[in-house]
Amino acid sequence: MGLLDGKVAFVTGGSAGIGRATAVRLAEEGAAVVVVDRDEVRGPEVVAEIEKAGGRALFVAADVSDDEQVAAAVAAAVDELGGIDVAFNNAGIEGSPAPAHELEREAWDRMLAVNLTGVWLCMRHEIPEMLRRGGGSIINCASVAGLVGFTGIAHYTASKHGVVGLTKAAALDYAQQGIRVNAVCPGVIDTEMVRRFVEAQPEAEAGLLAGEPVGRLGRPEEIADVVVWLASERASFVTGQAIAVDGGFTTW
Repeated sequence: MGLLDGKVAFVTGGSAGIGRATAVRLAEEGAAVVVVDRDEVRGPEVVAEIEKAGGRALFVAADVSDDEQVAAAVAAAVDELGGIDVAFNNAGIEGSPAPAHELEREAWDRMLAVNLTGVWLCMRHEIPEMLRRGGGSIINCASVAGLVGFTGIAHYTASKHGVVGLTKAAALDYAQQGIRVNAVCPGVIDTEMVRRFVEAQPEAEAGLLAGEPVGRLGRPEEIADVVVWLASERASFVTGQAIAVDGGFTTW
């Protein structure tokens, strides 16, 4: 028996990194998984991996900043798998670093469109389906940058603080309607996104490691395990929380 037997999970940004690891873990716990991503090569590969292990999965190509594409992805989940019980709103971008006053308006707008508005658009379409099923669990992927400030990434930091605020407000909106809404706030995780950041700023790598009390980067699977717990009934009294999974980074 898995923690999520009979459930349908909707995972955005599911083709790589934290999203991929979480989609696989949700399937291992018995959920049918909808993998949503813009990457039409690696997304189906995740579905194939899940199906090879005996799970059930569906790939839907979508850009979370586009309301019509999000609506279509949710509709596909309902049509093909019957509904949505769990949502991991994980899709996000890191952008290019720059001091706040040097950020281009286009970079700011794109960051907020994907990282914050994209989460809201997903919730906007996921929540009605969860209400029809009598409840559900939403987990939004924020970041430690949603809890503390960082130099050079004002747009990313603002977007992730927004995700934390959105999570808390929505948790109150639906607390008595069976929908729990929480956020995970990963620290520095060994993903392609972090590797791109390090490649752009090689001098930052030593600082990233030095900032981790445990002395190493996190693994995508370590975030996935927390998402699975939040998705399950084992976290039935947990809502409105922004949980740092960061090796102690935010305790300095």
